[in-house]
Amino acid sequence: MPTSVRLPNEYEQRLDYLSRQTGRSKAFYIKQLIMDNLDDLEDVYLAEHRLEQLRQGNDEIINSGEFWSGFDVEDQVS
Repeated sequence: MPTSVRLPNEYEQRLDYLSRQTGRSKAFYIKQLIMDNLDDLEDVYLAEHRLEQLRQGNDEIINSGEFWSGFDVEDQVS
């Protein structure tokens, strides 16, 4: 899926330089950056979103007893 990204000039220049020096395409490095960092970005931004939902009262907090009551934990621990 083609995607367009506008980078600040400094980053564009750095990416150009890296690409020229290594003989790899800019697309290669952009793809590598996304693949290497998307998990972390998801963790951060989705956690921030969930926290905001809690602050706005859109989510419910339950205690650990309520959480674990849905699992047969005692039956599995021997």
